[in-house]
Amino acid sequence: MMDFELTDEQRLIRDTAHDFAERELRPRAAERDRTGQFPVEELRALAKLGLLGVNVPEPLGGAAAGAIAYALAMQEIARADASVSVAMAVTNMVAEVIVRFGTEPQAREHVPRLTSGESLAGAFALSEPQAGSDPAAMATTAKRTPSGWRIDGAKQWITSGDHAGLFVVWAKTDPATGARGISAFLVKGNTSGLSCGRREHKMGLNGSSTVPLRFDGCEVGEEALLGGLGQGFKIALAALDGGRIGIASQALGVGRAALEATRTYVKERHQFGRPLAANQAVQFRLADVATELEAARLLTLRAAWRKEQGMPFTREASMAKLYASEATGRACDAAVQLHGGYGYTREYPVERLLRDARVQRIYEGTSEIQRLVIARELLSSERGGGT
Repeated sequence: MMDFELTDEQRLIRDTAHDFAERELRPRAAERDRTGQFPVEELRALAKLGLLGVNVPEPLGGAAAGAIAYALAMQEIARADASVSVAMAVTNMVAEVIVRFGTEPQAREHVPRLTSGESLAGAFALSEPQAGSDPAAMATTAKRTPSGWRIDGAKQWITSGDHAGLFVVWAKTDPATGARGISAFLVKGNTSGLSCGRREHKMGLNGSSTVPLRFDGCEVGEEALLGGLGQGFKIALAALDGGRIGIASQALGVGRAALEATRTYVKERHQFGRPLAANQAVQFRLADVATELEAARLLTLRAAWRKEQGMPFTREASMAKLYASEATGRACDAAVQLHGGYGYTREYPVERLLRDARVQRIYEGTSEIQRLVIARELLSSERGGGT
């Protein structure tokens, strides 16, 4: 049975992330959003705290604190600045994928550089201009050479792509077999033939860079192949399952920030001779937001707990990501509404929170894809509607 009490280690990770976020991230979050400055020093500081490898074994530089601790840390970082949490999330994902699917030499070479901040950030190169929710439609290829592989193609929407020291790159090694012909490769950021395009001008998460990539005769050695030939699709699905717990946690952090800011505002703002908080309509709106965020928190912790126990968690991760991202969207919209005209200005943080929250219903699989995953799992699983 799931235990709702946190361990001492989980509390320590949560509190460490909270204190760092309040001290170092929140004061400059609005400035990073305005300038688009990538959080280089902030990521290095997170590495020193062990937060770039929360669920990575200690011999590889990680904290080995588990999936629940990671979810708690992500909430706290996102609560202060969602842009920083995005780079943190992807770097943790890359490290975990290498630990799970890589060889011992691959793990020894790459993971400590990620967890220590030496690589600064990790990046996933999966999506393509014509292949987002349908990875099997990717056009990037990897062809054998006498010394390894030659990668050619284009990738799109790559988080931290212009700062990453290491990429996990998916490419077709046997195009005739569809998804079964996809493989994954570890590509260092300074590899010849790999180039980045200009940063996307986005609605939110402006402190997190998002770029296209080009692979033009990008050659890597045989040792770059991750997890075996034709295992790429399997690796991608496993990575996305874990990543969805991270995005659910990120959404929760943003939703909590919106609720906290609004709670303060409605208690201080007076209209018609009394605080806004005295109005029942305002109270009911806040009650609904708080209830939905608490439900999202429990869904997220359940998914993290199942992952930590080595149990199947695909359905639970999709449920958590779907519900948390949509609940946070509603929370941020309510926050702007309850702030009135001020909520539409950059004087208050809720405007930024609403923009940051919107993409959470898109990346790591859209809400529509999450519903497909949940339905597929529900109809094919012997667990049925139970836990």
